[in-house]
Amino acid sequence: MMKSTYLLLIFLSGLCLACSNSQQPETAEESDPGPVRWVTYSGGEGPGAGKQIVLVSGDEEYRSEEALPQLARILAERHGFKCTVLFAQDPAHPGIIDPNYVGNIPGLEALWEADLMILFTRFRALPGEQMEHLEQYLLNGKPIIGIRTATHAFNFKDTTSQWYHWGNYFNEAGQVWNDGFGRLVLGEKWYSHHGHHKHQSTRGIIAPGAEDHPITNGLEDGSIWGPTDVYGVRLPLPEDSRPIIFGQVINRAGEYDENDPFFGMRPSDSQVATDNPATEEAVNPNDPMMPIAWTKTYQLPEGEPGQAFTSTIGASTDMANEGVRRLLVNAAYYLLDMKVPEEADVRLVGDYQPSAYSFRSDEYWEEKDLRVEDYVEKD
Repeated sequence: MMKSTYLLLIFLSGLCLACSNSQQPETAEESDPGPVRWVTYSGGEGPGAGKQIVLVSGDEEYRSEEALPQLARILAERHGFKCTVLFAQDPAHPGIIDPNYVGNIPGLEALWEADLMILFTRFRALPGEQMEHLEQYLLNGKPIIGIRTATHAFNFKDTTSQWYHWGNYFNEAGQVWNDGFGRLVLGEKWYSHHGHHKHQSTRGIIAPGAEDHPITNGLEDGSIWGPTDVYGVRLPLPEDSRPIIFGQVINRAGEYDENDPFFGMRPSDSQVATDNPATEEAVNPNDPMMPIAWTKTYQLPEGEPGQAFTSTIGASTDMANEGVRRLLVNAAYYLLDMKVPEEADVRLVGDYQPSAYSFRSDEYWEEKDLRVEDYVEKD
């Protein structure tokens, strides 16, 4: 009798373990040996201790593969958060970062344990098993920060795909998913370049009524600046969207230099633009100014409500600006329902030399041979 009872207990224990594993996938790199495919920065001491943030990169233009590891290191080393950064990779070449490969971002199962997701992708068409992790995270109503091209994070060209409605160009008026993930979750999809791409920069102006918002702690008019142009959005933003920062379009004072990561633009540029030479129509890009950072409540059909923060400034070169880094760190605290520091420590960690934003050829990435392990902290 005792032997039978013992065997029954072993069987039931194994059954419970199997059920547990089916509900929450493993996230440890050791469970899938081979090249390093994602990197985790262990949080030390700080207010963020015990909180986990997953940062998802994958865009062809604005160097999210540079921006997010730096942001993760700041959040981990300066504030104590545990941060995992994911990268686009061709499955045939695991461990090698390939922003041009739109169909694979390994490690998204880490979202099961995440307290916050920071998304910086562009026109991805991920396989279903990866999309399911993203969907479940959002169905649970967990907080999300979307940076720059996250407004057009996905694009599924196959109209029969079960994920087609997530795409930037999904257009079915009256449907909750009309205009895709960007509009439903973040408040806007890809709409337009409001400033002159690579020729007009962005200066942050605190939105009226947001002066006392916790996300603006330590910020003032002009402290946010980036060489990326202002994105256009449709006004007013939907539902309960609340603008936090407006983007003032600024003309370049110096000469255009394609070899300069900032294309000849500088934070000291002061001439406020009255037109955008790239547009056929005479439009003053500062009348009205566009929101470049806002908060919003989101809710997927049959899901729980959650909080989103969107910033259309945040490319790797934007991250060289202290104000941009503070904006994003503040937003992380805010979405995690934590007290936002009066002046967060956003000093860069390590040697940070961002690349100019631009599209690169497949040959460029093959030659660059950028590896995930290059972002692993060395002892």
